[in-house]
Amino acid sequence: MDVLQLIFNGDDYGRAMSVNQAIIRAHERGVLTSTSLMVTGDAAEDAVSQAHNHPTLAVGLHLTLTASRSALPAHELPHLLNARGRLPASPFLAGILCFFSSVVRAELRREIIAQFERFVDTGLPLSHVDSHHLLHLHPTLFSILLPLAEKYGAQGIRLPRDDLRLALSLDRRRLAGKMAWSSTYALLCRMAERRLRESPVGYADRVYGFLQTGSMHEAYLAALLPRIPPTVRSAEIYCHPSLQAFDGPYGPNPGDLAALLSPRVRQAIYERKARLSNYAALALSRYRRMVCPGQCSS
Repeated sequence: MDVLQLIFNGDDYGRAMSVNQAIIRAHERGVLTSTSLMVTGDAAEDAVSQAHNHPTLAVGLHLTLTASRSALPAHELPHLLNARGRLPASPFLAGILCFFSSVVRAELRREIIAQFERFVDTGLPLSHVDSHHLLHLHPTLFSILLPLAEKYGAQGIRLPRDDLRLALSLDRRRLAGKMAWSSTYALLCRMAERRLRESPVGYADRVYGFLQTGSMHEAYLAALLPRIPPTVRSAEIYCHPSLQAFDGPYGPNPGDLAALLSPRVRQAIYERKARLSNYAALALSRYRRMVCPGQCSS
């Protein structure tokens, strides 16, 4: 049986100081190996500084194309920004605008490039790409994103192929929503995977956390890890850790941080005989196995 490579990723890095502090703590004292940076976040400058001080923390780009500030000035995105000068609050609205308007698509492409360029300016190696609200899986946006991910040297991209049956066996709350999300994103992931098969950008066999966003707490993770099937060779588990709870059910929150620091979760990793990894190490594993630098499997 192949050794399971596990990427523990913290989303929303740079969103707020409480998120930055939680992610660094989870990397220093817990099992977190990777994080996704919001380059337009209120605490992005601090996040970049902390990342340079922690070179074993893999950092990717968390594209923010909804409910956030833009990287480009408002006059360059006249058809994309709302009346308050922010990107659309609804991912559904953003997807509709992108699909039907070539003008909006052109503005979104420029905004995505601007966020990649901001990441380049950090001087950090680009581990992977994902997005706020998983908007990068929208077929029109994915067609824009993938060539840029290749151009800027991303090692991986998130395909949120969660396991509905396993997720429901562990937590049946939000049942209808989980079933709807699972069916919708299963189709989007299949479409994206067909394009990724011809790309140097890698992806994990499974991504856990999508169906449990906001509640990736200790009991859930400890129960999930031993039940990851032996056929899964690589998996990303993503959380939203923070020292303080944010409004809304999806985090960030202290419960996710506690799970990443939990000895019980670390023991479950050890018993599953998994290796902590990141997307750069996963890309190399096509040719040879590699333990994530600075981390261990127990």
